[in-house]
Amino acid sequence: MPQHIGIVGCSAEGAALCYRTLCTEGPSLLGRPHAHPEVSMHTSPLADYVDCLDRGDLQGVADLMLASAHKLARAGADFLICPDNTIHQALDRVLPHSPLPWLHIAEVVAAEAAAQGYRRLALTGTRWLVDSSVYPDKLGALGLSYVRPTEAERTEINRIIMDELVPGVIRAEAVVTFQQIIGRMQQDDGCDAVVLGCTEIPLILSDANSPLPTLDSTRLLARAALRRAVAGGT
Repeated sequence: MPQHIGIVGCSAEGAALCYRTLCTEGPSLLGRPHAHPEVSMHTSPLADYVDCLDRGDLQGVADLMLASAHKLARAGADFLICPDNTIHQALDRVLPHSPLPWLHIAEVVAAEAAAQGYRRLALTGTRWLVDSSVYPDKLGALGLSYVRPTEAERTEINRIIMDELVPGVIRAEAVVTFQQIIGRMQQDDGCDAVVLGCTEIPLILSDANSPLPTLDSTRLLARAALRRAVAGGT
């Protein structure tokens, strides 16, 4: 039997897309209709995470993540994933005390970027994420470079994520904004792919409408979890 996947949720839309990907892509890996590993999810209120992030309280973020981790361990999960890039800032504080192992979303994305031969990545996500070392550390470990958006671009991306995508609001204007920012980073900064470093960005952006090839952190994490669950269960 495949291993039991535990999802430490944060924002609803990103967690839902991750869960849906596990369920819809499981059958092709397991070889029978409607099959997927057992999945459990626990989500603390997003407001609690935002309060901690606004204060710069990464220990508070870690405590919320650990509370979910312990509940998922009691539910029988074998390992954990978190479909939220931003709160991975606190994962180093979580791991020494976690009852279960974790997959790291940025490690998964960096490995895929390297496998695809990309060298210079445009980094998008919340301001908390883009300003952090979550992706620089993991990309740098594989010899990959990255470019952050400008200050004005970061502000607008963050607004779209928090005010629109997280509550599930999809606007055509948001798509155009992302396309313009990514196109500028391709032209001005020489980027050859874009990290969709917020798990809600794939709701509006994909290879079909992005100026650059996309690294969809949400689905890449889900697929890595599926592979681990199947390999660990054999």
